[in-house]
Amino acid sequence: MKIVETYSHLNGLEFLIVHKPESWKEIQSVIKQVNAKSCKTKVSKEKTMKGRLLYSPVEMNKSFKNFLVTKKWAESRVSYWVTKDQRLIRKTLTMPPEQQKEEILQSGQTPIFSYNQTDFVKNRVAIEVQFGKYSFVAYDLFVKHLAFYVGDQIDVGIEILPMKSLQSQMSSGVPYYEGELYNVIRQGRGVPAVPLVILGIEA
Repeated sequence: MKIVETYSHLNGLEFLIVHKPESWKEIQSVIKQVNAKSCKTKVSKEKTMKGRLLYSPVEMNKSFKNFLVTKKWAESRVSYWVTKDQRLIRKTLTMPPEQQKEEILQSGQTPIFSYNQTDFVKNRVAIEVQFGKYSFVAYDLFVKHLAFYVGDQIDVGIEILPMKSLQSQMSSGVPYYEGELYNVIRQGRGVPAVPLVILGIEA
């Protein structure tokens, strides 16, 4: 596969090139290694595409995972404690998890354990390969990457998406680069408040 479009949010790409050049080279290498043809295995059952051979999101994810795991990219979690009191959440947001829990308890509230998980993290860079439903992208960008950044686990997040030209040869409901780029840009230049690189790929 190949990268055809790149969007740098809050200088995410510039940060990668200057401070994490090996990670950036590795990400480019993994994308080149994924063989799109071998992932064209899904026979559509949808009315508008019945019988048509499509790219399988499951196979694509599996292929990306195999190459990334080989290069030691691994799953990571950020844990935290939440409660119903908004002022208390604002106060505890940047504290370590143990301190969050203690602060909530001392305030007489009930601490609720929660976490965010990212499949691929290495060298303070997180990668999300998104061939699922379009709603997952917003969660990746505005919750997952942001949670890892606020938790001081990463410096930059990467979101890998199909271009519309590739997405049109997949099941309905899969997100695509052009649409998600629009969604990010209309939020304004500083939202989400985490450096990101959004990559659009094609076969």
